[in-house]
Amino acid sequence: MPRDASELAHRLAREAEAVCRHYLSNGRREGRYWLVGDARNSPGRSMFVRLKESPKGPAGKWTDAATGEHGDLLDVIRESCGFLDFHDVADEARRFLSLPRSDPEPAPQTARLPAQTGSPEAARRLFAMSQPIARTLVETYLRNRGITALHEDGALRFHPRCYYRPDEDAPTETWPAMIARVTDLDGRMTGAHRTWLDPSGRGKAPIDTPRRAMGDLLGNAVRFGVANDVLAAGEGIETMLSLRCVLPTLPMAAALSANHLAAMLLPLTLRRLYIARDADAAGDVAVTALTERAEAVGIEAIAWSPRLGDFNEDLRTFGIDGLRAALRTQLARQDVIRFMLWTTAETG
Repeated sequence: MPRDASELAHRLAREAEAVCRHYLSNGRREGRYWLVGDARNSPGRSMFVRLKESPKGPAGKWTDAATGEHGDLLDVIRESCGFLDFHDVADEARRFLSLPRSDPEPAPQTARLPAQTGSPEAARRLFAMSQPIARTLVETYLRNRGITALHEDGALRFHPRCYYRPDEDAPTETWPAMIARVTDLDGRMTGAHRTWLDPSGRGKAPIDTPRRAMGDLLGNAVRFGVANDVLAAGEGIETMLSLRCVLPTLPMAAALSANHLAAMLLPLTLRRLYIARDADAAGDVAVTALTERAEAVGIEAIAWSPRLGDFNEDLRTFGIDGLRAALRTQLARQDVIRFMLWTTAETG
């Protein structure tokens, strides 16, 4: 029985035309493609679904020429049926494929437990339903933040229509979003962080809380690279990606808030920890708390201080050369040789 999104998508792709006829009934076949208005089954011709595998790509993949969105047939089921939860998408896919459900029906008393919303499992499903960031709005957003060297290591993905609800009583909205994977020290995914984006890519979406996390966050982080003896840690994703533009081989972690940075778990093999502080009171408290915890177990802790509010602001204001020059004076000498001279040689 298929147990994950990729296997279900593969099975649906074998029946691509039948899937399209059922869920995209307002479209029609033309040659090797199914044409329709969009993944929500609107009339039109801007979206095309590949029905057979070809040198251009596998069956079941689709692209909406009007919006730039793309995905697989699981996305078609989600959008055309209006599902919010991947469990419902997967069950509908199994029903269409005449496969048994993956799990038994939950008991009535547990069916509506609020813990299911925002759980680690829900975070894993969201990440699985998202797509790589290459040539997406996430790239545009990050480049507008001055982050042009995207050494993201698969920790970031893009969701073109991520659900957002201002509060429990408000209707659900959809916005494009950057999805970040939160993991523990063993690399297991425990949560996800969503940054809803303005469709122009010029900034975050104009909503009350454009950043939200889900799952188990305490002690965990969004990780860029695998830490061994040296690690740089800070609060925000954009902060750490800015630093990674200068030091792409230095493992880094974004704890997502000052409180979570103070409580972040440290690898047993760690010998030196760089802490990228945000220039505010909460940032100072986090640096102090994490420094004390690190030094208590024999880890050297070195605080990095931005010239402005945070290191992304420094990058946008002073450029990559200015950020590199400022960091060089804050690195241990052996780490200048290990991490920065390689970068300078590569970039000329």
